[in-house]
Amino acid sequence: MSELLNLWWVWTAAALALAVIEVLVPGFIFLGFAIGALVMVAVIFILPGLGAPALLAIFAGLSLLAWIGLRMAFRKQSSGAKIVHHDINDT
Repeated sequence: MSELLNLWWVWTAAALALAVIEVLVPGFIFLGFAIGALVMVAVIFILPGLGAPALLAIFAGLSLLAWIGLRMAFRKQSSGAKIVHHDINDT
């Protein structure tokens, strides 16, 4: 298992699969995991030879950071709903 997690293309395939799942499932749940898996490709190139527990812990941390970043980025977007403070029928 550890040898499989040290391959960059496995993380790329996981990121692609998670991104496809994100398109099919509403919400931004899987997008953080997809970003975390994509960043893991760079981690594999920078720190080769890490064990499976370390790789999975780094993936979990990166996914959490990506999810928090997405929450902060999408919180600022308005839903487009307009708040009406007065009735148009009042004269």
